[in-house]
Amino acid sequence: MYIPRTLEKSIKEVTKEFPALLLTGPRQVGKTTLLQHLKEPERTYVSLDDPIIRTLAREDPALFFQKFRPPILIDEIQYGPDLLYYIKMEIDRTHKPGQFWLTGSQQFALMSSISETLAGRIAILNLLGFSMREQDKRPEPDEPFLPTRENLLTRDESAIMLTLPQIFARIWLGSFPALITGQIKQRDIFYSSYVQTYLQRDVSDLAQVGDREAFFRFIKACAARTAQLLNLSDLARDADISVTTAKKWLSILEASFQIFLLRPFATNLTKRLIKRPKLYFVDTGLAAYLTEWTSPETLASGAMAGSFFETFVVVEILKTWWHRARQPSIFYFRNKDKKEIDVILQQNNILYPVEIKLGASPKKEWIKNFLAIKSITQNSDSSVSTGEGCVISLINTLLPLDKENMALPVGCI
Repeated sequence: MYIPRTLEKSIKEVTKEFPALLLTGPRQVGKTTLLQHLKEPERTYVSLDDPIIRTLAREDPALFFQKFRPPILIDEIQYGPDLLYYIKMEIDRTHKPGQFWLTGSQQFALMSSISETLAGRIAILNLLGFSMREQDKRPEPDEPFLPTRENLLTRDESAIMLTLPQIFARIWLGSFPALITGQIKQRDIFYSSYVQTYLQRDVSDLAQVGDREAFFRFIKACAARTAQLLNLSDLARDADISVTTAKKWLSILEASFQIFLLRPFATNLTKRLIKRPKLYFVDTGLAAYLTEWTSPETLASGAMAGSFFETFVVVEILKTWWHRARQPSIFYFRNKDKKEIDVILQQNNILYPVEIKLGASPKKEWIKNFLAIKSITQNSDSSVSTGEGCVISLINTLLPLDKENMALPVGCI
């Protein structure tokens, strides 16, 4: 069963303008399914997962392109990096848009080669698992999430109300298409296989991780710290590895879309702000599996409920941008007085604060820390100012908290 994706529109637009398109994202989020659904009859599909075709791509790229002519869709391009040079030559020869569609699951294996060979010739788009709106087949607003009154009112027209059990059922299941569509009903078996495949293929083969057991401990330690400030020393201690190794493995997880590091907001005049990023696991279902929460109910009533809810909301916000081919300027705020704002979105030199609360009764104290960021922008010599804000929670309707800030249901994102 094919479920329409928000990114479809951007892929069609990019294909008309760029000679090549690279669709990146974690394994099993539907990259190939999406492109195969959109591809024209004349576009050839080739997968480098096939060992015979992969060998041809590595040993004789020229013969590969004699056999497979553009327009072409090449799946898992990271297994044939030498193909990129021949793609560049073909693009420079023909200057035709839409000739090459590529997919890849590992940015760390792709980006250096692409920046060297295809700069200015390729559009790079990111795809994650299903968003709530995609899963529900609800209307998609044209613009990504931003807590302006106009944006929120537009989203509220197709919002859904979610109770605590309903939202944690989604958090615990995760966003992988195979689970959402019911193609695979055994959640634990899916995640067990996913972790084993990820370790064996993506990490061991491409990143040359020697100690798989230590790496698995490291992944579990990251999952247990979702929505927390990153502490490399603690991570290294729990996984029984060096800090240097922890730093390297963290970059691997980030580059392969398993985690997202939310950087702190800072200006030249905010030297007292905390500088460490916050760590978020991109798929909450995988994080719940790794941290051994056995049901949505135990997760919802457990000590990590707030962290998982925050993770879910941050990634949903991220999807509204990435799935529209947009890159958000997204940060968190925390100063040494422990005043924190979960998310800050910056657009046109305006900062939009967002708080995330696992509660259903709106309170004005939820937005008290918004004053901290406002005081910085008012005292700054820069042109940055503070805009409207919001609190995302389990309330059942969109409500104003004051003249500038709204409280909105999580189903409004």
